[in-house]
Amino acid sequence: MGIKAFICGVGGLALTEAERGFLHAEQPWGFILFKRNVSNRAQVIELVSELRSSVGRPDAPVLIDQEGGRVQRLGPPEWPTYPCGDVFSRLYDESAELGLRAAYLTARLIAEDLAELGVTVDCLPLADVPVVGADAVIGDRAYGTEPAKVAAVARAVVDGLEAGGVLPVLKHIPGHGRATADTHHLLPVVDTPRAELERTDFAAFRPLTSLPMAMTAHVVFSALDRAQPATTSATIIADVIRGSIGFQGLLMSDDVSMNALQGTIAERARAAIAAGCDVILHCNGDADEMRQVAANTPVLAGQALARANAALAARKVPAPHNRDEARTELDELIARAGGLIA
Repeated sequence: MGIKAFICGVGGLALTEAERGFLHAEQPWGFILFKRNVSNRAQVIELVSELRSSVGRPDAPVLIDQEGGRVQRLGPPEWPTYPCGDVFSRLYDESAELGLRAAYLTARLIAEDLAELGVTVDCLPLADVPVVGADAVIGDRAYGTEPAKVAAVARAVVDGLEAGGVLPVLKHIPGHGRATADTHHLLPVVDTPRAELERTDFAAFRPLTSLPMAMTAHVVFSALDRAQPATTSATIIADVIRGSIGFQGLLMSDDVSMNALQGTIAERARAAIAAGCDVILHCNGDADEMRQVAANTPVLAGQALARANAALAARKVPAPHNRDEARTELDELIARAGGLIA
């Protein structure tokens, strides 16, 4: 059997025998870690090794959401706290150089934390452009409200991750900033005209189309597709993500276990693949749901396989780096911005 087009989580701090057998048999392309999978450095290193051993691929990607601020799967006391995106935004308003430097340093330090554990992919940066009245699920995670500024900060984050040998995932394409609901719970509908979306939301993603991977938004854009969110919309994926925005890298769904999507887990997985997602992301570690995803995703082949291989090949050897100096400089910038925002 070949490698299958899905990424999955697991239930706890170590693999169960059932999980080990499932992973060996189904061969997911990659894995994603959450707080439930994290205790200390030695444990995470062992779990990462177990995951790769289960599929017999030492280069199998291991992902995590390590943004800083509210979204940190690794945190104190084992790992340091990092600033949220709004810190970079406020520094950027004082001086673009300062904002970009803080973004780069944060990402570079995060990359070092991840590389020590064998984690090779961070689900970062965000290019979402929030608006007044939107749900707070993005909120202070965002890098600002102007597309050019968001794209510039996102690029600095990418540079920091890549310098540390970690691959970035651009999210949430084609934009989550206008969503008026948290997609973990509800499906948001955005009624903004296409011309405005092109000028704002989509514009923030265009300078980042060379990134190796991106994650879709579980958001309906009624001007483009009244029925389906971007994740399961062939129209949005072909016309906007691949077309107007021009992203050509590996496209993964956001988590198909989120309540924004309708239907069974199997139906969601099939719909996302049919719409044009290359890889399905399933995060909650539920064994029955994982089996459904595995049974309803294809073996990676054709363009999807080429994009997956190209994404892994884009990973760089870490550049020289002085962690203590970088952290001292970052702390000074955080203090200048008024401190960490939780």
